[in-house]
Amino acid sequence: MRTHKCKGMQDFAPAKMRRFRLIEGVFRTSCLNWGYEEVRTPTLEYLHLFTSTGTLTPSRLEKVYSFLDWDGWSGERVVLRPEGTIPIARLYIDNMAEQEIAKLFYIANIFIFEETGEKTRERWQCGGEFIGTNSTAVDVELMVLALEVLQKLKLKGVKLRLSHAGLIRALLADFGLSPAEQTRVFDRILDGDSEVLSRARPEKPELGRAIASLLDLKGKSAGFLKNIRSLLSQDLPELTPPLNDFISIVELLEEMGVSSEIDITSGRDFEYYTGLIFQLFADNESIGGGGRYDALIPLMGSKAIPASGFALYLDRLMDLAKMDTPTTPSRQRVLVKAMSRKTEVLKEAFAIVRRLHEEGYTAGVLPGSQEPPAAGWLVEVREETPGLVLTDQESKNSLKARNISELLKIMASDG
Repeated sequence: MRTHKCKGMQDFAPAKMRRFRLIEGVFRTSCLNWGYEEVRTPTLEYLHLFTSTGTLTPSRLEKVYSFLDWDGWSGERVVLRPEGTIPIARLYIDNMAEQEIAKLFYIANIFIFEETGEKTRERWQCGGEFIGTNSTAVDVELMVLALEVLQKLKLKGVKLRLSHAGLIRALLADFGLSPAEQTRVFDRILDGDSEVLSRARPEKPELGRAIASLLDLKGKSAGFLKNIRSLLSQDLPELTPPLNDFISIVELLEEMGVSSEIDITSGRDFEYYTGLIFQLFADNESIGGGGRYDALIPLMGSKAIPASGFALYLDRLMDLAKMDTPTTPSRQRVLVKAMSRKTEVLKEAFAIVRRLHEEGYTAGVLPGSQEPPAAGWLVEVREETPGLVLTDQESKNSLKARNISELLKIMASDG
């Protein structure tokens, strides 16, 4: 019987694992440098965490892995986490709610059902969350941090695309729709239906003009947003606060020399966001995104705590990153072979391996029947004196040593 991995799940062979660790290391170092602390959440979370607050759109809830976690005769429905931010918000509420500010980062796999099984159902992402402050500077910091990671990974042609959930929500509030209808329309927009607003019939004629302006809201500067504000502020003053917030963010990015594109319809899959939304692209492929979610933590039962965050899609970065995966120099690879099955010889072989590890070498025991590779060093442990023979497998030169101290001196001088 042939064995297969589950459809859509991932194996990480050594070469892929090295690239994963490379990107993970770059991300972790950048986050620590910016003052973020690492956390980890469970793979399983209760389903109600994603449904009771209306935090995921119906189309996304249809794609979660959900099952009943039995507890005697009863149980509660759980899911394999479908995204990273909501579990971090839950962790904050459970463990850190007394902290005024929390800067957190994580590296985790998420699970999204895909019908054919031909696409990835298990996905890896790394993300950062800044909890406790509603500030333009925080939103910009998160974007700069994400861009720093991508720069270190030597990605070329990275594009930053901006939207603002506050504009859409402020517009929907004027449509005379019930709260449930507002949520439905907002979900449709986030699921990619950019025409849903134009199909709606607003009570005020000026809303029609606002819809046309916002759906066509594409530009590259704060000045562009200021022009939109001038056009809409008189008829729809409620759009002014989110536009002002959007303008201040873009102005700060411009001051820092960070270019961006503005596209109000580019907020897909960011259902719980309340303010800025940003997405990152490379080679026309989405590689990350984030934004402000000030309502999420209060909706989950905690006090009013503003927050903002982002995620980078690690799977896609592994295919796009240009950095070379580091390899250990061959001189540091050592295999130790016991030339006898006697206990004292085997014991000495393992003692040598442990000492080599302490000295920074990559070392392991070579089984007696296995041929050594053509590169690196081979240490033979013999019964007779001198008991150690060191061989350079490339040159085939051999030297003898009486003990591990002599062996290390020979290796150091040869290296």
